[in-house]
Amino acid sequence: MIIKDQTALDKYAVAGNPIAHSKSPSIHRLFAEQTGQKLVYSAECFPLDAFASSVADFIRTSGLGMNVTVPFKLQAWQLSDQLSLAAELAGAVNTLSFKDGVIFGDNTDGIGLVNDLSKNLKFNLQGKKVLIVGAGGAVRGVLQPIIAQRPSSITIVNRTVSKAWQLAEIFKELFDIKVLSFEELDSAYDLVINGTSASLSNQLPPLPACTIQPSTWLYDMMYGKGVTVFNQWGLENGAAQASDGLGMLVEQAAQSFKIWRGVSPNTKQVISKLRCELLDII
Repeated sequence: MIIKDQTALDKYAVAGNPIAHSKSPSIHRLFAEQTGQKLVYSAECFPLDAFASSVADFIRTSGLGMNVTVPFKLQAWQLSDQLSLAAELAGAVNTLSFKDGVIFGDNTDGIGLVNDLSKNLKFNLQGKKVLIVGAGGAVRGVLQPIIAQRPSSITIVNRTVSKAWQLAEIFKELFDIKVLSFEELDSAYDLVINGTSASLSNQLPPLPACTIQPSTWLYDMMYGKGVTVFNQWGLENGAAQASDGLGMLVEQAAQSFKIWRGVSPNTKQVISKLRCELLDII
């Protein structure tokens, strides 16, 4: 379990600015309790202009690992001595490990999404026709693990089409990603992923209803107390199922936990608990 104020315990943290909203300390506390791991995990608000020095201070105080969130993922990527393939292609790091003076950078966002789809939602990406909405850092961070599942096609649609083409170029050695504007969408997909933050402001990407068929699944990488506006739109247009990104949040944390501790926690229990907390269910 996580016990505060005991510096002898293995030390981890999540770093961001702001950071008070982070659910990572609660998630890792639950993971530690499940698996019998004794560690301390804190939330650290680093100064915007002092990420590298703040990480160095954390390492000097015997820190072993760190999750990284907005706005420091690119700086964490630049700071890493070694990068996983996922992190290298994502151009961002959300998981740092410190050992023998070396900083290892990984990105667990994509495997978090894939694990939520495959383990929790029982959706098999292999052979599926996938549409991804958005071309920002969140989408870049999940492409490599999605590609590894061997879908039949991946199409990226974005308001600024040039940004989507940039992603297609980055991943061209791994997969032939298609790029379209919203106006060019004219067929249905097996899975539609919203990789934009539009749902946080209750906005809906301008997707045509033709992208939905009765077997289509929707996945919004954002989450909230209720059904996101993106998922509500999909269900109203006949989608088979719609899920939000709460499971992805927990699964990416579980992957970080496994990297650091060598054990895999029970994510379903944690997802269920967080969902109840969102819905104010005691």
